[in-house]
Amino acid sequence: MSALIVSFLITNSVLCRATVTLTSFSVPEKKSNCPLGYFPCGNLTKCLPQLLHCNGEDDCGNQADEENCGDNNGWPNLFDKYFGILNDDFGTKSKKCLLGAVPDSCLCRGLELDCDGALLRSVPTVSTNVTMMSLQRNRLRKLNADIFYKYQNLQKLYLSYNKISILKPGVFQDLYKLEWLILENNKINQISSLTFSGLRSLVLLVLLNNALSQLHDKTICLEMPKLNWLDMEGNQIETVGNVTFSSCKMLTVLVLQRNRISRLHENAFSPLQKLGELDLSSNQIKTIPPNLFVDLGELLQLNISYNPILELQMDHFDNLHKLKSLSIEGIEISNIQRRMFEPLKDLTHIYFKKFQYCGYAPHVRSCKPNTDGISSFENLLANIVLRVFVWVVSATTCFGNIFVICMRSYIRSENKLHAMCIISLCCADGLMGVYLFVIGAFDLKFRGEYNRHAQSWMDSVQCQVVGSLAMLSTEVSVLLLTYLTLEKYVCIVYPFQYLTPGRCRTVSVLVSIWVLGFVIAFLPLVGKGFFRNFYGTNGVCFPLHAEQPETVGAQVYSIVIFLGLNLVAFLIIVFSYGSMFYNIQKTGTRATEYSNHIKKEVTIAKRFFSIVITDSLCWIPIFVLKILSLMQVEIPGTISSWVVIFILPINSALNPILYTLTTRPFKETLLQVWINYRQRRPLSRAHPAYTPSFTWLEMWPVQDAAPPLSSPEYLAHPSEMSSGRCELLPAKSRSAV
Repeated sequence: MSALIVSFLITNSVLCRATVTLTSFSVPEKKSNCPLGYFPCGNLTKCLPQLLHCNGEDDCGNQADEENCGDNNGWPNLFDKYFGILNDDFGTKSKKCLLGAVPDSCLCRGLELDCDGALLRSVPTVSTNVTMMSLQRNRLRKLNADIFYKYQNLQKLYLSYNKISILKPGVFQDLYKLEWLILENNKINQISSLTFSGLRSLVLLVLLNNALSQLHDKTICLEMPKLNWLDMEGNQIETVGNVTFSSCKMLTVLVLQRNRISRLHENAFSPLQKLGELDLSSNQIKTIPPNLFVDLGELLQLNISYNPILELQMDHFDNLHKLKSLSIEGIEISNIQRRMFEPLKDLTHIYFKKFQYCGYAPHVRSCKPNTDGISSFENLLANIVLRVFVWVVSATTCFGNIFVICMRSYIRSENKLHAMCIISLCCADGLMGVYLFVIGAFDLKFRGEYNRHAQSWMDSVQCQVVGSLAMLSTEVSVLLLTYLTLEKYVCIVYPFQYLTPGRCRTVSVLVSIWVLGFVIAFLPLVGKGFFRNFYGTNGVCFPLHAEQPETVGAQVYSIVIFLGLNLVAFLIIVFSYGSMFYNIQKTGTRATEYSNHIKKEVTIAKRFFSIVITDSLCWIPIFVLKILSLMQVEIPGTISSWVVIFILPINSALNPILYTLTTRPFKETLLQVWINYRQRRPLSRAHPAYTPSFTWLEMWPVQDAAPPLSSPEYLAHPSEMSSGRCELLPAKSRSAV
């Protein structure tokens, strides 16, 4: 903000006129009793939803919904009010230098001197009638006490971007006509009331980006009774006492942004009864004193964003009757209630950390953010495509896994322990379909008014439970896929060392995987104090945490799961399938007597590729999101919503197809069912006996359709190479491996 002001002051442009245009305000609206999430159309009794505010269309009919779109409630409006517009004779000012001789590196126009970037080490000597002196971006280090004694007509002085570290008391004592003093981006580390003695006419003081660490107990405005604007952003101030601003009765803008303030006296701002803007953002304030804002009845804009504030009291803003803009971004308000903002009748703009908080300030026209990329004011799922996909993916996942569970009992050639593993995998994947179904159901329930229920939904037991189910499904599925992959890997690569797992071992492994999955999924619900609202950071209740979670514990836990356990499992799967394919290729090359091994090898390669590529499509985006979030890269919520609704359930929807529906035993079972059906048809409508087509035999050869040597078992689908299958390998192929 101050940088914009300085640029404006230095260039003497007509930006102020644009500011005046932006700060035009409409007549205050007559208050009406509008329902939650609606605002009145000026003096009309008509109410419109917040979503229609400043949408570019005249929905009210009197343009009232298109007013106050820009937040110009703070310094832009106050600048015009207290500093006015540039004189109308700006264009007629003399361009001729009236200061006599000036340094060669400086520019002169009228009574104004511009020595910006002239590499000066001291203040130049010019005529005493100079009114403006700009010495920015030079090499000034210290200012002697009498350095400005000749320039008593000086009105504006710019000393920005130098190396000034000390301002000796009385250095400005002769500048009793000075109105603007700009000292930003220096190294000033100490000031007192005597530093500015003599500045009886000063109205604007900018100390942006210096090294001030403390403000002395003596009032800073003692020698500047007309000071109107004080900008101390970007310093190292830690404490604001009760007398620091006691003499600043004319102050209208006070900027203390980006300091280290951790303690504020309860009466620190009480004397500032004309204050229009107060900026305390990006400090280290944990507690706001109860009566800090009591005497600020003229305040128009308040910014306390990005402070580690633990709690806001119900009546903190009760006395701010004229407040139009309130910024509390980056603050987790655990005790938020509608009562906090009800007294702010004139509030037109409010800024929260979460858009879900907007439901607690339904009378405010403009509430930001109005979406988190996943949800919006109106809907739990903001995107119409997502609202459709959540049902499509849910139905596909549930039907596919239930169908596989039911059909597994009909596959007679299936090893029972292998079937148990696949059924367990389908149960885990089916939970993902249940999760998506619940999200879709609550999206329908909250349709059109989600902002009224957003926070209560994310804090609800239903959201916590459904989020836990999604996490349980994800982790159990990952662990089961890893186990099945390792079984196939050992079976194919080390056939002689492979020991057929018994029922006891298989059951133990499955139980252990499910127990571990339950622990991972439900531990955040048990340790609420450590994890806070782990599953309630977004409307879909899944802890992807593309943005930083609420606690360090939740962040570490999320990293351990998604970048630790899941990444290791993914790498194991990729390595194992790659190694299996290499060994099968090597074995097939040696066993040259099998004339059709190349064709089968291609088929197997395609199957391997389909399994690995689906795992990659599912998990690589999640790994990338986690890495980017650790690098503090801002990730749009829209990306997170697509990951949760579409990308994450890919494995759950496709696992039944990859591990059952495309396998040879399953297809043989379907073929046999079809043959039995044809044989049971009435003889009058009977047809010739069914014989599999050439294409069928080529793709999925039946056990008796070819000689034993032309159909080697070791080239079966990887998902068929499971518990109890390795003993089917022919002796010749075993020796080849």
